[in-house]
Amino acid sequence: MVFVWNIDVDPVGSLLWAIVLIGLIGLPGLLLKRPGPGQLLSVCITACAALWGMAGALRILGGAPASRYLFDWPLPFGPCELSVDPLSALFLLPLLLAALCCSLYGLAYLPAAAQPAAEKRVTLFSGLLLGSMALVLVARHGVLLLVAWEVMALSSWLLLMTDQQNLQVQRAGTVYLLATHTGSMALFVLFGLLKGESGSFAFPAAHSLALGGTVTLVMLVAALVGFGAKAGIMPLHIWLPGAHANAPSHVSALMSGIMLKIGIYGVIRTVSFFQELPVWFGWLVLLLGAVSAVTGIALASVQSDLKRLLACSSIENIGIICIGLGMALVGLQSGNRVLAVFGLAGAFIHIINHALFKPLLFLGSGAIIHASGTRQIDRMGGLSRVLPRTAPLFLVGSLAICGLPPLNGFVGELFLYFGAFTDGMFSDLPLIGFVAPILALVGGLAVITFVKLFGAIFLGTARDPGPAHGHEAPAAMVLSMGLLAGLCLLAGVGAPLLLQLVAPVVIQYAAVSPQLFAQISGAVPLRQIALLNGLLLAGIVAVWLLWRVLVQRAPVAASGTWGCGYLAPTARMQYTGSAFSELLGGLVSGLVGSRGRLSGLSGLFPASSRFAGATTERILDLMIMPSLRGADWCLAWLRRMQHGHLHLYILYVFATLFVLMVWSQP
Repeated sequence: MVFVWNIDVDPVGSLLWAIVLIGLIGLPGLLLKRPGPGQLLSVCITACAALWGMAGALRILGGAPASRYLFDWPLPFGPCELSVDPLSALFLLPLLLAALCCSLYGLAYLPAAAQPAAEKRVTLFSGLLLGSMALVLVARHGVLLLVAWEVMALSSWLLLMTDQQNLQVQRAGTVYLLATHTGSMALFVLFGLLKGESGSFAFPAAHSLALGGTVTLVMLVAALVGFGAKAGIMPLHIWLPGAHANAPSHVSALMSGIMLKIGIYGVIRTVSFFQELPVWFGWLVLLLGAVSAVTGIALASVQSDLKRLLACSSIENIGIICIGLGMALVGLQSGNRVLAVFGLAGAFIHIINHALFKPLLFLGSGAIIHASGTRQIDRMGGLSRVLPRTAPLFLVGSLAICGLPPLNGFVGELFLYFGAFTDGMFSDLPLIGFVAPILALVGGLAVITFVKLFGAIFLGTARDPGPAHGHEAPAAMVLSMGLLAGLCLLAGVGAPLLLQLVAPVVIQYAAVSPQLFAQISGAVPLRQIALLNGLLLAGIVAVWLLWRVLVQRAPVAASGTWGCGYLAPTARMQYTGSAFSELLGGLVSGLVGSRGRLSGLSGLFPASSRFAGATTERILDLMIMPSLRGADWCLAWLRRMQHGHLHLYILYVFATLFVLMVWSQP
């Protein structure tokens, strides 16, 4: 039998088959008794399906026609439809790439030979998480989307609970489960109203709903709450820092790099249903984005937990995406196509960029924790000697997230700057101009935060004996990080390629012609920036090669860094991460709360003492948890009804029926 590759194969069909294959990658591990082959097989299936699906997504973004698939399922909600348009393809592309990298990473991070039970569980639910996220992107039916949404929520929760004996993991899992189902209830309201207005759970055509008044208000707020809770928009972010910090690192990479964007996709998809939107909605999204960006990076700057810092940084980046989305909505409502194009282009490019550098950083955190045995930044130091390959890859991710050249992080924000300066200074929307100083403030705080992160972890000398005896990550983990780092560099040097990637979606949603889009986006000097990035990268490589040659020729003496001239320096004399950000923590204390506890320090000659510091989540720890404790105290009397005696429960049933009968009498 000869297999012939058919280039005319339907790209939507390719994507749907890829989604099915990825969703079932956990089955081989369950069916095979011996640990190891099932995990290897799942990686091979994921790699083939991801490459196949990415080819289909790129073809749709390149203009290939999108087919529709109708399934008449036995549920009483009407036939469900699956399809892939440029918006879905744009979100599927990073999802499939992350699936490939995280699957390969997991092969060494959680090897089946060492942890057979955990590996089977993680592989099974990782496949379900990836498949359900992709199904959300291709679903064109409200009930099907809700089913996929619930599978996504439960599979991610089960992955988060991998280390279920840990009390921190249990708390994070409970908060996540409550938050995600609160958002799901809002989505039930959204799709229930959609069914009431359109007569079907099928998604209406773009810009076809001509609603107004209270119905539109409730639907938009429900979408913002339901999808925004998953995206981690402030103040709906309460689950995010704990969940991302306590999940296995390659799961954190999927949750932060991809799952948050599924929430953003839901907001954009819902907004596309309406012919017109209220003006306040765009400003509300922009305001929430600005609050998320500033508060998220302020929270990140004072964290001493490596993964919690990265998680808070995700809130900041979601805020930047929402700023772009809010600018676009304001532009569309005011008829300002220039603002709409700049906002959408900036938001979509930042979505792609964040899906590259944030998984890279979370995968790097796994290698760091693997080597040091801790997540506490203040206990690390000098890891660049222990992790000579991970350190430069983590540096690439840190530079990219700060928006520094020659990496890709700045490209999306550049469009937002252009939108702010153009419309803030020369049009009738002066408030848009405030976006520029907000982005500048966020960028400055990000630089301080990631200088602290990289410096305290990789530079100096080891503060604990454990990290000093760690070792480099296995090849599969380094290869996964290397692929993402290479794409960050490629996206920075080839910035015009990013614009070409998002152009079909921007043209469709901004309702502009390709010529007008080219004219507006041409104002951003992407080619010049790409050229400068290429020259800078070539210069860095040349200097590094020259340094390598000089080091190899000259005798090299090993010594501790940052000795500062002390005769007998110790690791405790180094700046810790907490000390580095102490001044900044004081400046942003109004946004974040921190508390410290010093014990055992008294007298003129005190003995050794202990200081413990922690950052307070103001919304969760100071508002929601006290409210829940108050509700628990008020409702405690209801527990007395739970005696565990069957005859009392039967009495409750009869009493309820009697009350209902009396109440139903006219």
